[in-house]
Amino acid sequence: MHSPEATLYCPNSACQAPNPESHRFCQQCRTSLPKRYLWAVGQAAQLIQPGELLNDRYWCKQSRIFLDTKPGLLPESPDDLPGGFESYLKLFSYQQHIPQIYTLIPIAQAAGADLVLLENAPIYPFGIESGAGAQQTGQLMPTLVSVWSQSRVMRQLNWLWQIAQLWDPLQQQGVAATLLNPTLIRVEGGLLRLLELQHRVGDSNHSMPPTLADLGHLWSQWQPSAQPTIAEFMAELCQNLMQGTIVTGEQLLMALDQAIAVCGQSQSRQLRIATLTDQGPTRQRNEDACYPASGTITTITLTPPTLAAATRSAAPLVLVCDGIGGHEGGNIASNLAIETIQKRLQPVLWSVSPLDPTRLTIALEEAALEANDRIAERNDQEQRQERQRMGTTLVMALGQGPELYITHVGDSRAYWISQTDCHQVTLDDDLAAREVRLGYSLYREALQQPSSGSLVQALGMNTSAFLHPTVQRFVLDEDSLFLLCSDGLSDNDRVQEYWQSVLLPVLEGTSDVGTAAQQLVTIANQQNGHDNVTVGLIHCQVVDTADGALAPLPAALATPRTSPLPISGAPQSPTYLVPTQKPPAALERATVPLVPILVGLLCLLGLGVLTFFLFPNLGRNERMPTASEPTFSPSPLPPRSPISPSPANPAPVLSVQSRIQVTRTTLDSAGQTPLILLSKPAVPAGNTPAEGSLLPGGTVLEVIGQQVSADNKTWLQLKVCSLPEVSLGGVREVPGEGLPVAIPGSTGWIEQSTIAPLVTSNLSLTAAQLGQCTVTPARPPAPTTSQPPTPNP
Repeated sequence: MHSPEATLYCPNSACQAPNPESHRFCQQCRTSLPKRYLWAVGQAAQLIQPGELLNDRYWCKQSRIFLDTKPGLLPESPDDLPGGFESYLKLFSYQQHIPQIYTLIPIAQAAGADLVLLENAPIYPFGIESGAGAQQTGQLMPTLVSVWSQSRVMRQLNWLWQIAQLWDPLQQQGVAATLLNPTLIRVEGGLLRLLELQHRVGDSNHSMPPTLADLGHLWSQWQPSAQPTIAEFMAELCQNLMQGTIVTGEQLLMALDQAIAVCGQSQSRQLRIATLTDQGPTRQRNEDACYPASGTITTITLTPPTLAAATRSAAPLVLVCDGIGGHEGGNIASNLAIETIQKRLQPVLWSVSPLDPTRLTIALEEAALEANDRIAERNDQEQRQERQRMGTTLVMALGQGPELYITHVGDSRAYWISQTDCHQVTLDDDLAAREVRLGYSLYREALQQPSSGSLVQALGMNTSAFLHPTVQRFVLDEDSLFLLCSDGLSDNDRVQEYWQSVLLPVLEGTSDVGTAAQQLVTIANQQNGHDNVTVGLIHCQVVDTADGALAPLPAALATPRTSPLPISGAPQSPTYLVPTQKPPAALERATVPLVPILVGLLCLLGLGVLTFFLFPNLGRNERMPTASEPTFSPSPLPPRSPISPSPANPAPVLSVQSRIQVTRTTLDSAGQTPLILLSKPAVPAGNTPAEGSLLPGGTVLEVIGQQVSADNKTWLQLKVCSLPEVSLGGVREVPGEGLPVAIPGSTGWIEQSTIAPLVTSNLSLTAAQLGQCTVTPARPPAPTTSQPPTPNP
């Protein structure tokens, strides 16, 4: 019979004393003892018996569960991974849901068989108490189906929503079959966690790839035990999946988003926020910055919309920035980023009508892009080059309704602390993480490379065309604690080391966010001490009403609507609406000889090639890091793609009497360029209109006419139904050359292919949103000529 406990060796290289598995700290030097429980996969996984020790290190606690008894040593790095395991690496961005490869061990008992050990598997890292009794250390977390029927409405929706979030990325890697195997779907409270990845359904090598119809069949087995509030909605959702009415993961997410928004109104959430920044013991100045101001402790209550008027407050916003640039301006960059983002998000923070998830995600992304451009412009104005250029990292949290949104650029981090574990939810934008996402290396192996910490992107270092902010969403269905911090704290795994002693007491009610923030800064200064340190804590307490008080969700919410636009976009020219009674004319095509144009293009191409070889470094912005600041390497990612219709993102079909809403505006170097209603039929390319008015995002329009021009372009005549209730600064104004905002009822023309990617149609609109379009106008008389009038000179 094997020993019930393993011997765990202290990770302190100067100590390495043996300790019982049950100890949290070394009994000799008081160093924290990491508990790395690993899940075994591969052909040899069932061959190892409990109590066996592999490689004098990995102790088998129970079938397929191992403990690394020497956590202070790096795991062995395999030369090659078995086929199919690269999907774990390419899904590294989803580390809170998907385990990662820890090491590979050849097994002598089975020739050619390897044992692959996965870390971050759904295994309890320490004992906890729960409604079902004590959970033992090293025990598997429960399956979703085992706790489904006892869970509340928001928890059930949250789990379905997370499965939908994972469907497309897992489908792309050929492992979506994982989400059809109930034994692999585990839960840690509200967090969905996968035990391992499965490449096909069942044991057949010739099985067809799984589809959303298969997912609908699985969910239909759970539907009878769903809470009554969502039973009818879920039944309709399963039917839509099985019948092919819902054909994309995006449509599935939209249906679940609607259900979460409605059911979230049965809850209120109190968020207590604390921020603190410190120069640190070795730095001459503090290049970190935070919002709200350092030392602030605030409490914000997020109430359902029906109660919002009586308890109006701004949505909670927390930012942490870590400046790059040393004495050359890192502190300027971090403060400039916070100033820009806070100002840009003012309409979102005080909006009476919360934005839908797609529009809010876009707003957060574009706020980061605008901050990037302001810092880059400041660098250019001051002629900062190479090492003199300043920049900053960013991690930002925004609460809205039942969700918290995390936006991230660089290596400042966000952690999610629950009653059972501490999860790093952001992925550093550095070379090590990039190597893993590309499938080149295991993460712990990549960290050993000399330049592993070099940043591949940060705010202000390059044009926004090459910046890719990450925006994540978390449904808050239980009490949670989120930590935002700069690397002055996160370096050397200090958060993982101290979360139980400093952060868990906040959730348990024996400490508060202000005390915890001060303790974390002290730990960072004493245990690290090499950098500035900044922390932002968000403690969310959920007050849930009885599920019986909720009316059943209408089945209609499960019907898909027009897909929202993807969250990407390259700098584009402004889109112009022309406020005339006639469609704008196409520019006359001049007859130009073709041969001279081709000769000129070839000459330009030859000149470009010659310049490249003669001046290979021309235009490069390579910045050599100093020992006192993070390093930065240009992002290897491709430029941001323009928004364009595709089979995965079809542009809506716009016909007469269609009602549409602007969900996305184009981008220029300064940020957002709204749609412009011009006073003249056409504007020469590159010119700014002398007169006109602006349409901010959220504007509702109606198609009242249609015309095909001589060059076969379809033009739409549009009427402004209504504008969004709140705009920048609390008044109706948007950035755009000082032009006024359009007046509801005005009309104009725009080319269909230009506006189609920027709007959504088939909307359910309120009377206020319909505004001037509550009565469908008669179709305007068709022009007497098929060619639009000639543009004004």
